[in-house]
Amino acid sequence: MNLRRMWAVVLKELRQLRRDRITLAMIVAVPVVQLVLFGYAINLNLRGLDAGIADEANTAGSRALVMDMLATGVVAPTVAARSPQELVDLLRRGRINVGIAIPADFERRKAAGGEAVQVLVDGSDTSVQAAAAQLAQMPLTRVVGVGEAPLASTPAARPISVLALYNPERRSAVNIVPGLIGVILTMTLVLFTAVAIVRERERGNMELLIATPLSRSELMVGKVLPYVAIGFVQTSVILLLGVWLFAVPIRGSLLDVYIAAGLLILANLTLGLLISTRARSQFQAMQMTFFLFLPSILLSGFMFPYAGMPRLAQWIAELLPLTHFLRLVRGIMLRGASLAELWIDALVLVAFTIVLMAAAIVRFHKRLD
Repeated sequence: MNLRRMWAVVLKELRQLRRDRITLAMIVAVPVVQLVLFGYAINLNLRGLDAGIADEANTAGSRALVMDMLATGVVAPTVAARSPQELVDLLRRGRINVGIAIPADFERRKAAGGEAVQVLVDGSDTSVQAAAAQLAQMPLTRVVGVGEAPLASTPAARPISVLALYNPERRSAVNIVPGLIGVILTMTLVLFTAVAIVRERERGNMELLIATPLSRSELMVGKVLPYVAIGFVQTSVILLLGVWLFAVPIRGSLLDVYIAAGLLILANLTLGLLISTRARSQFQAMQMTFFLFLPSILLSGFMFPYAGMPRLAQWIAELLPLTHFLRLVRGIMLRGASLAELWIDALVLVAFTIVLMAAAIVRFHKRLD
């Protein structure tokens, strides 16, 4: 082995890496992003769950109990509801994660040692369900008097009961399968379109396409449309297998599920097109896709609970299409919500698609000049 010739190859590779700014940035960015995400953003100890409170008793004892629950840090007050039914409605629309229902005869139930408070939990998120179960361990204390012991619960009933709606069995497949629709659509469609323009450039077809009467917007949209059909095929396969193999329910409208999937498909395709206008090779396009896919799967709430993330990580998650799709698909499939009730997340995906498509067309125009 000639060390001099080998060293020349090493120098050649280093110079090539130095010219490839995207690869050079990935070398540093990927470990930094992973370290920050796993060390800072990912937190399995949920705190500050959005809670609605329906205190029909409104006594000193009920108010003290609510303050004790808030003091645990597990829940944070978000909405004051008038009835337990309003709490259920808020849970279905995804406005809250936990509902605390205190009946009008709270003091009598507390004195009898039976079930005095009911905690309603959005069971479509198993991590929220596990965190809210901590509230059931709280004792009910008398407010009048000093130094009195907690009220003991009878073996047949607990002073605080937890009712998990939508997934009382805590089956992980019910939570994971709807999210897999978004993860698979994000992973495949962004990559497919990210290499679309680059592939034409590498094969020498770009000059031929430019010479045609096609406008830039027509070319970009034409590149996207075939993958829309692919996305719907993937959605159908996951839904069929999820229902057949894992008995995942579809409580809402199937049409709403497909509309939500269509919004994510368009958002992912425009994101891939934007990447393709920046990448100079298919390898670079795959690198950039992976770099965006990593925070999407970690911050969206698919693998780790959104409520446990610090505020800055949640702000970043709001910029990811997958975050909003997970709220839509889980709300429709598991909680039976309608797309109209979840209109905010749907509108965000529409805005995301419009902005990124415009940016991709503008960047594509600049690269042709």
